[in-house]
Amino acid sequence: MHTNITPTIAIAVLLAAAALPANAHHAFAANFDAEKPVRFEAIITKMEWINPHVWIHIDAQMPDGSVEQWMIEAGSPNMLFRQGLNKNSVQPGMRVIVDGYQARNGSKRANGRDLTLPDGSKLFLSGAGDGPGR
Repeated sequence: MHTNITPTIAIAVLLAAAALPANAHHAFAANFDAEKPVRFEAIITKMEWINPHVWIHIDAQMPDGSVEQWMIEAGSPNMLFRQGLNKNSVQPGMRVIVDGYQARNGSKRANGRDLTLPDGSKLFLSGAGDGPGR
């Protein structure tokens, strides 16, 4: 059996597909600015171990002494687990150093690159393909 697809049907199918929600993984450059590096001495207030990214909520000490609440995006829970980080490794109240890149929209969100723990050990936070030079 031979089926002819008319241009009208093809256009209708393409339009219907375009109307579906986009669940694709976002690109670093779409959301974060490699020209806006951030570094915070901070206290962890909350960890969200959710897919597709872990979120680290911090109280960041600013140079003027004020404290700002930031959200730091990390890699997936599985990626962090493979690097030795788990739900018990990082707890609220822990003092850390966070290096990353601020959100393009200027909000208090950043893509985390590294997390330095109180013992001086450093953990890589970004997933494959995230961040500048990755």
